[in-house]
Formats: sequence, structure tokens, C-alpha cells
Amino acid sequence: MDEVLRLDAIGQAQAVRDGQVSPRELVEAAIARIEAHDGELNAVVHRRFDRALAELDAAPADAPFRGVPILLKDLGWPQAGEPYSAGSRTLDGVRVEEDGYGVARLRAAGFVVLGRTNTPEFGSTITTEPVAFGPTRNPYDTGYSAGGSSGGSAAAVAAGMVALATASDGGGSVRIPASLCGLVGLKPTRGRVSLGPRLGEGWNGFSCPGFVTRTVRDTAAALDLVLGYEHGDPYDAPALPGPLAREVGADPGRLRIGFLTAHPRGDVPDVPDLAEAVDRAAGLLESLGHQVTPGGPPALADRGFAEQFGAIVSNNLAAELENIGRWRGKPVDLDELEPRNAAMARAGRGHSAPEHILSTQWIDAFRRRMASWWNAGHDLLLMPSLGVAPFPLGWIPPDDLSTAFGRTAHSVAYTSPFNATGQPAISLPLHMTAAGLPVGVQLVAAAGREDLLVRVASQIEEARPFVHPMIDRNPGRR
Repeated sequence: MDEVLRLDAIGQAQAVRDGQVSPRELVEAAIARIEAHDGELNAVVHRRFDRALAELDAAPADAPFRGVPILLKDLGWPQAGEPYSAGSRTLDGVRVEEDGYGVARLRAAGFVVLGRTNTPEFGSTITTEPVAFGPTRNPYDTGYSAGGSSGGSAAAVAAGMVALATASDGGGSVRIPASLCGLVGLKPTRGRVSLGPRLGEGWNGFSCPGFVTRTVRDTAAALDLVLGYEHGDPYDAPALPGPLAREVGADPGRLRIGFLTAHPRGDVPDVPDLAEAVDRAAGLLESLGHQVTPGGPPALADRGFAEQFGAIVSNNLAAELENIGRWRGKPVDLDELEPRNAAMARAGRGHSAPEHILSTQWIDAFRRRMASWWNAGHDLLLMPSLGVAPFPLGWIPPDDLSTAFGRTAHSVAYTSPFNATGQPAISLPLHMTAAGLPVGVQLVAAAGREDLLVRVASQIEEARPFVHPMIDRNPGRR
């Protein structure tokens, strides 16, 4: 069974179809691995093992992923009858009434949900260390962060508990944990995956559902299952030429790729490991026949972006707390929140409606300035997935808010602009530090071009296959 768990989700599904393993054996093996290793990692905060085993016969026999275990991030991705915590004590006792559209599609495809994964409170920071559930530890070194906000999902996949897990990305929350845990993480185009039926958008459209996986083909296949406009959605992404799974291995042609090893804003510290990762990836892309030159969108240098992005997130957090109060039947007191979120909510409550509209208009103009670089003939932008080196638990201090917000701002400097623009971006595991910690690199395409990202990512994966050593040895503290 260890050999089967090393397979990606497509490989596990094929093993079930070929009769090498039954759905029950596969699910029980995943449960056993969670029970063996999650005490060390703290990735899975809600377990539903008995219910999962009872649901094994629910999917049609021809479901493409029949019997393949999956974990859902405990932020977004609601499942009927299950708890929903969003990393916060404010939601204790709340249970979901109906599946989100994405969860319903995954279950219909045969995936078996084993539980929900840890996330920082309301997904508002880049490390998964919520007071409500405790820290998630990185399988590569349990003294280090698995990232956030999809840190629980990333740690579980990197440790071989499941082949893929759901995630979401409002400022880098797919790409950052993918980078820190050595995984593939694609943030789709805005509107590509519906947030319904409960939500129309998250963080003014900044937040998008996604997955963390070990292979590009799994990312493509999983997105194919959940993508698509639903009636009532506020956005509709540009149509793709076909299923993303068909783009795996397709020739991307000769692309014009810009790259950045340092942030053009000038206030983000240079990190040698990040620069080395991008330089090596640029060399690899050039060897594959692409035109690779230094440079990127001039709009990235605008220092006003971080303030406007932060204001919109704070405003949305304040509104979310109002919704939670209605959902649970009791208003949320700021004293119930972690200090970071209390400060953000207080700021959000202090902004007027006109101020919020002005921030959204600033972001609208920023989005058009960013798009002009792609409109000028560039295909992809290559740069770090994270603005800082892999960091230990506690590096984002819970009580020193000035330090916490400053370090977070540096961390998301390469990711959050593309949440604002709605463009697709993918993190790929192409580098390791001297200490053996993963560092991802990020490729960004024009809006609607996930197909191009999948083509190039699979080309890179074929040329330099990704390795996942934590599956083959037990995670542990160094």
C-alpha cells in the first residue's frame, strides 16, 4: 500500500480500475498514514474516517476517481453536515447545510473526503498557526512553517497522506504553501471556479479555489472537474480551448518569457535562494527553446499597491465577521479574534463605503497597467513564489503586529498582485535550499491562459521531474 500511496491521484485511480487495490484498501491506507504522521504535523483538524468508509459505494462504478482519498481545506470548500471553522474559534459548533459546488463535483467524480485541513484564522496570513488548532508543521522540517493559508493541505500532500487536497488563494495561499512544501500549486483565473452556492466572490474577487498536488497532470485533472461558470456567479473566466488535462504534454511553442530575481518595488529584501531558484528556472526554460529575458510589468514597482490591497482585505474581513454573527446567531466580538485579525477588522470597520469603492477603482486601474505588459507580446512572467526564504514556526509573531504585517507584506509581494489582477499563476517545486527545504518558482500568464501554464509546467516537469522525498521517508523533526 505504501507503493500505491506514492502514486499521484490519477495513478491511484488507475490502480483501482486495474484491480490492483480496492477503494476500501486505498482509503484505509490513507487513513493509516494520517493516523501515523499527523500527530507530528497537525495538518488534519477535522476527521471523518468512519463516514468516509461508509460512503465508499456512493460514487458510480465508472467515476473517474472512484475511491481516491482527498482532504478539504477548512476554509471555503464547504461539505454538507461537516464542521466549518476557517481556523477560528468564532465558528465553534457551526455545521454546513449543503456542499459547495466544487465539493459536490469532486464527490461525484468518486473522491472520498477524509477530513478538513488546518488553516490560519480566516486565511489572513502566510503561515498556518491558528490559536484554535495549533501550528501545522512542515514535513521537511517540523520546526518550519508549511505556509498558509493552505498549509494543512500542503503538509498533508507532501507527507503522502493524500495525493492532492483542496486549497484557495487570496494573496498567495495556494502558491506559498506549495513552494514551502515542494508541491505544484496553480491559482486559476478569477471566475474559473465558482464559490457558490453560498458565496459569489471572496475578498472582492481576489480569492480563488485551487489545489495542491504532486504532479502537473493531477492539477489539470482536478481543475477540469470543478471549473465552470454557475448561474449567478459575478465573474466568468475566458473560455479555455479544451480540457486542461489535454494540455499536459502539449507543445507550448517558443514563448517570450520575462523573469525577475528581485522585486522591482525595491522594499522587498533580496534572498539569494530565491534568486538562484529563478535563475536556474530561467536557464531551464531557455534550454527548452524559449526566449527568456530579464524584466517584468513596470506596475509591479508601484508602492501604493500593498496599501490598497490590504484595505480591501480588511474591509472584507470586517464584512465576514458580520456574516458569521448572523450565521451563528451572535455578533462577533473582536476579543474573540487573534490580534492580527482584530486589528484588520478594526481597520475595515473604520473605512467608509466611498473609501472602499476608491480602493477597488485603484485596483481596477492597476489591473489594466499590469495587463499592458502581456498585451505588449509577453507570454509568461517567471519569478519567486514567495518573497522570503523558508521560515520557522513563530516567525510571524502573533503579538508584534508591526513585525507580523511587515514580514507578511514582503512574503506576498510576488503573489498578491495576481490575486488583484485575476491572472492565473502556478508554483513549481524546482529548488531546494542547502538545508534541504523546498523553494518554488512561479509562472504567471495572461488572464484565461491556464492552458499555457499547464503546457509549460508539464514541459518543465518532464525535463526536470519533481521529487517528493517526504513520501518515501517519515516526516520528522531535525
